[in-house]
Amino acid sequence: MPEWTFGDLLIRRYTAADNPAVLSLHREGLARIGLRPGDGVYYESDLHKLEAVYLTEGGGGDFFVGVGPDLEPVAMGGLRKVDDVTGEMVRLRVRHDLHRLGYGAALLQALEERAVELGYERLIGDTTELQGPALELYRAFGWVELRRETINGIVNIYGEKKLL
Repeated sequence: MPEWTFGDLLIRRYTAADNPAVLSLHREGLARIGLRPGDGVYYESDLHKLEAVYLTEGGGGDFFVGVGPDLEPVAMGGLRKVDDVTGEMVRLRVRHDLHRLGYGAALLQALEERAVELGYERLIGDTTELQGPALELYRAFGWVELRRETINGIVNIYGEKKLL
């Protein structure tokens, strides 16, 4: 299983025991910007079946959690296969009180490295214009904006990064 470390953060593959923390991180992240699952932009059905969606043998995906010194998940992010050369990065979240410590960057780096290991030449992803720190992080890592789309009054921003 792949693992990365960044200071006191250990990034490892998701296990079923992480599910309550993953759901909490996801919901907290949305609530902080006034969104919720089922609002037409965000959903969470995949988070109730992470193994099947991201971790199936030969499925071309992965899902990571970042755990702190207490071994509790404080960050998360996933990859899923779009096609043979493209992966989608999803669910990048860091517990709010730990923003700006480099955890998001560490997780993004780990996801990009894993995408290369899986054979992807390109990653795609999206966020909203409400998530300024996420947009800054993606730009700092060389992601480029492809398009914007308004869904239920919320501007979704789609981007990509060429890996090879």
